[in-house]
Amino acid sequence: MQPCYLGIDVGSVSTNIVIINAAGEALSSLYIRTMGQPIQAIKEGLRQIKADLPEDVLINGAGATGSGRYLAGAIIGADIIKNEITAHAVAARQEVPAVQTILEIGGQDSKIIILRQGVVTDFAMNTVCAAGTGSFLDQQAARLGIPIENFGELALKSRHPVRIAGRCTVFAESDMIHKQQMGHNIEDIIGGLSEALVRNYLNNVAKGKEILAPVVFQGGVAANAGIRAAFSKALQQDIIVPRHFAVMGALGAALLARNYVNKERVTRFKGFDVAEDNFRVSSFICRGCSNQCEIVNIEEEGNIIARWGSRCGKWDTLSQ
Repeated sequence: MQPCYLGIDVGSVSTNIVIINAAGEALSSLYIRTMGQPIQAIKEGLRQIKADLPEDVLINGAGATGSGRYLAGAIIGADIIKNEITAHAVAARQEVPAVQTILEIGGQDSKIIILRQGVVTDFAMNTVCAAGTGSFLDQQAARLGIPIENFGELALKSRHPVRIAGRCTVFAESDMIHKQQMGHNIEDIIGGLSEALVRNYLNNVAKGKEILAPVVFQGGVAANAGIRAAFSKALQQDIIVPRHFAVMGALGAALLARNYVNKERVTRFKGFDVAEDNFRVSSFICRGCSNQCEIVNIEEEGNIIARWGSRCGKWDTLSQ
């Protein structure tokens, strides 16, 4: 049997799964939309990735990351659960060992990670302003009636990108409409929108950060050639897009699982058959103190398998 490791990254927009071998090479990867149903996305992802794997693959370890990492970890039986910063940094070091700056833009948030000598020294995240995220590009592509896959190609055709206010989605959209009414062509509007998103990112997420090469750009938006070109123009340096740019969080989770389990540990991974189990999430407010934490329960086939949410740790064990 071939020992392999699974990483899963559950976010608000996408759920990603990567299977790596013992050498850290990705054997299979999957990117699917979460669609507001993370449990269903996890189960469907497990079904699809299993169907794509050779029969001799044996999962020796599993890791989870992303905003839904605790949920994913409970469902699959993850050996290690880590935040997105750690997972993305580990994956970027695997792909570009000398990386010093990571630019990451996903569907609902964006982040910057600063590494020096292979160690994370600083980071920043933006989970509030949508103007610097992939969902904003999706919305504008839909409004313009242009497939998002064509956005980057059109941006590269721009010769005179228009200046678009990119500090807020509302202002950006109204500014785009105004530029259309003035008669600017669609390529220059999209080119201006790409530059506005990059400007928003650099002025907010990356404000005060020292961006040193090599610079790695990852996340789903890295597929957009227009955004890549806008970053390169703004930073006046080459931007590296790794092979697995869209699933770097899951890749990092798989690498972390491999390193963790290799220390003579036996995996807790439940197997792909958990995709057929029934899971339910419920919550309640703990009245034990003034914090009034919301405690989340996850049930598998009617049994509570995990709890989280308390600041004091009171509900972290299932014996309560």
